[in-house]
Amino acid sequence: MGRDGRGVKAASESSIEISFMYQGTRCRERISLKPTSANLKRAENHRAAILHAIATDSFDYAATFPNSTNAVKFAAQKGDVELLEHYLDKWLDVQKQHLKTSTYDTYRKITMGKLIPWFGHLHVSAIGKKDVKLRLADIDATNKTLANIQSVLRKAMQDAVDDEIIESNPFHGWCYSKKEEVRERDEIDPFTKDEQAVILASLEGQGRNLIQFAFWTGMRTSELVALDWGDVDFVRGVVLVSRAMTQTAKTAEVPKTEAGRREVKLLAGALEALQAQKQHTWLAGAEIFQNPQTGKRWAGDQPIRKTLWTWALKRGGVRYRYPYQTRHTYASMMLSAGEHPMWVAKQMGHADWTMIARTYGKWMPDADKLAGTRAESAFGSAKATNQACG
Repeated sequence: MGRDGRGVKAASESSIEISFMYQGTRCRERISLKPTSANLKRAENHRAAILHAIATDSFDYAATFPNSTNAVKFAAQKGDVELLEHYLDKWLDVQKQHLKTSTYDTYRKITMGKLIPWFGHLHVSAIGKKDVKLRLADIDATNKTLANIQSVLRKAMQDAVDDEIIESNPFHGWCYSKKEEVRERDEIDPFTKDEQAVILASLEGQGRNLIQFAFWTGMRTSELVALDWGDVDFVRGVVLVSRAMTQTAKTAEVPKTEAGRREVKLLAGALEALQAQKQHTWLAGAEIFQNPQTGKRWAGDQPIRKTLWTWALKRGGVRYRYPYQTRHTYASMMLSAGEHPMWVAKQMGHADWTMIARTYGKWMPDADKLAGTRAESAFGSAKATNQACG
């Protein structure tokens, strides 16, 4: 079955060897095909395409044979011998100068914890979709997590293109995902009125004030811990949200979107919590909420969860959910009470109400028991109106 005279031959029961001349060197590469007559013909066509690319000076060895040692050798002749590990190391240093601290920390964790251990041994120009697909198919993660990993890699490779290290980004417009099973439990799992009462009864002082304020404003934890008394306008009854603070950021950062910078109306529950908090931090005129154990501003959501939140739910016998559910609880309360979705979206820092409708839609249909009757009264037919009156 061999066709060595044509530059292809059976190399094993499951592979075919292709040989060709490139830059004065005889190269031999194997492809994973059973050496049948049909496959040997396919290999001949593949070799012909390679020879044409070589003749037209468009042959990319690393792209054609990404796992070949020859790819690194010929790249070295062009002065391009950088491994992905070294490139990503330098790339991260550059990103640190331009990204918000929290975003950079995400990039760093993905790069150091995933990309370098997985692909660091590859040449920058050698990595391709196949490498990424094989690796991601093996890990237990949601498609959101997979997309985040690929987003960082895609950005790094695009910067490599801009720096003229590689000619094109192999991941441009492409994203690998898995078919996910339907989750048994919805991620949005708000606390009932009774559960809220139990949680607050389990707390006292600054801890109670913080959680009550969270329930009645729908603010993110990162926004809550960044609040200063100067952000509160008691005359107008609003609080200005203009900063956020996470564990990774040493200073407060501006919101990621314009909609994130907003005024939140102080409803009675939130206003009550602020009035009670005054005795603890008002005179200092700085942060509103402090960690009672340190007497300083909370460092982020993790200390709150570990030292305050988990303990309160356990003490009250309330089924555990993450602190972020206070935000979902606020949204469900507002919508179930009949508040306009557009207003709720603005309060929560969303650019429009479509996300609110998509995420919290199941709380909206039963929001108003009289829904539709007002329209019937105003615009219904005379017959319908008379029947209603009769």
